[in-house]
Formats: sequence, structure tokens, C-alpha cells
Amino acid sequence: MTVAEEALVIDCLGEPMVGVIHRPEGEATRGVLVVVGGPQYRVGSHRQFLLLARHLAADGIPVMRFDYRGMGDSPGASRTFESVGEDLRHAIDRFVEACPGVREVVVWGLCDAASAALFYAADDPRVAGLVLLNPWVRTEQGRARAYLLHYYTERLFSRDLWKKLLSGRFDFRASLRSFADLISKALGGSGGVSPRKVTDGGGAAEGPAPGDPTPPEPGPLPERVLAGLKRFSGPILLVLSGDDLTAEEFRSVARSSRAWKRATRRRGVEWRELAEANHTFSRREWRDQVARWTSEWLKSW
Repeated sequence: MTVAEEALVIDCLGEPMVGVIHRPEGEATRGVLVVVGGPQYRVGSHRQFLLLARHLAADGIPVMRFDYRGMGDSPGASRTFESVGEDLRHAIDRFVEACPGVREVVVWGLCDAASAALFYAADDPRVAGLVLLNPWVRTEQGRARAYLLHYYTERLFSRDLWKKLLSGRFDFRASLRSFADLISKALGGSGGVSPRKVTDGGGAAEGPAPGDPTPPEPGPLPERVLAGLKRFSGPILLVLSGDDLTAEEFRSVARSSRAWKRATRRRGVEWRELAEANHTFSRREWRDQVARWTSEWLKSW
């Protein structure tokens, strides 16, 4: 199928945002808005967002990917994933204007972009569904628990660890200090939001941007993500990596209470797992699998 790619500028409260539309032949009623996590821009780590958009458009699905204000090629003050609601709204405005046949939009986001999509989705009736990859729910306590499970369990079966033990090169004192610190955080923890840091393609600026409306008094991030899940009743595709601390944190939170289990296991929520994939699906086979899952899911309802 022939696909046209068109660059455009989106006005957001008087500030420009740069975007690209991938327009397939013919008209479609459902399109996909790709939202970036930060600091990131519309191409994505390992070109994932670009390749995803081209795959979906070749399957007849219009796609728009864009840089919200302060990211990529869009000027403006840096902002957090919690303060991009207006960016999403104006991007969807421009998307449906440029593709008049599109009447409903699926928002696709990785990491903190997935959380941003959840904060926004229920407030816009045009958002019909969500694709959420490795959603960001980090707290210091949650990170410590996930690290204990994800890292130390694997470490026990590591050949390198046992080589160090047998050779006498293992630093017991430093390891015990680190382990005790993690235990302390896992049992107590602040419950607050950890600074947004992902070494493999993630991250966001801290605090609201100048001129943004003051956000509501924040609670722990998992509670706010759960609230977004409860408020949004449309279909959701959850894609989790097997080799990723962020995904492990989400799994842990998702099984932590009845409320979380109801929200993530309700009818209309589908789970997919890539056991060997890292946070940003850096290998071609992982990116391609995510693209296929996304396309198949979009056509299933």
C-alpha cells in the first residue's frame, strides 16, 4: 500500500509542535497517536516510533507522531509527562483535522508516555483505546522491591557471581550494604515518586513548565495511574518486556491489590509479554513483534 508522509506544525496554546502524519491510501475511521516519553523525540529509540508508524500505515491505519512542547524539535520549556495534557489535546485536534475520516484515536505510549496517556484518555471522548508499553509507576519502595526480585534472583544463578565467590574476588561488605539498603526501602519506602530516570531511552524533566496550570496535589504515582485505569473504560493493550525493571515494577504493582487486579484484568484489557525484550525493544525482532501485535489488536475490535 502506498503511504504518504507529511510533516506539519501543530499549534498548542500559541507554541508550535512538530509532527509527522503517515497517511495510507483511502480513508480510515481509527488512527494512532504515538506519544513520546522523555527526553525523547518522535523517531523513538532505535527508530521504533518511525518504524511502527510505517508498519501501521502500510496496514491502512493513519498514524501521527509528534514532539510535545520542549521535546525534540518543538520549542518551549521542558515539562514532565504529567503536564502534557494540552499537548495531547491539540495534537489530536490537528490529527483529525488532517485526516477527516478519523473519528477515534488510539494513543500509543512507552514508559512515562504510557502513564501520560492514562492521565489524559478519559477526558477526551475521541480517545477510543490505549496501547501501553512498560508503563511508568515508579516509587522508591516499588523500585527496591522490583530490583530485589528482578536483579538478585537472576544474580543467584549467574555464573559470574559464583566465579567471583570461588576466586575470593567478591566484595561481601559492599554487597551486604547494598542489599540491606534495598531491603530497607522495600519494606519502608517513601511511597513518593522517584525522579524520572531510565538509562535506556527514557527520562523526563522535573516539575511543571512555566506558564502551565498548577497540577492537582499529587499522590503516589501508582495511585494516579490506577485512577487513570479506572476512569478509562475503552480497550487497552498492555505490552511488557521481560528484561526491564520498569516492566517488573508495573507487574508488581498490578498484582498488589484487588483494585489493581480488577483494573488490569477487566474485559477489554489484553496483555502481551516479550520475555527477552529490554525497555525500548531495541532488537528488530522485538520492534517488529510489537508492531504486529499493535496492528492485529487495532483490527480486532
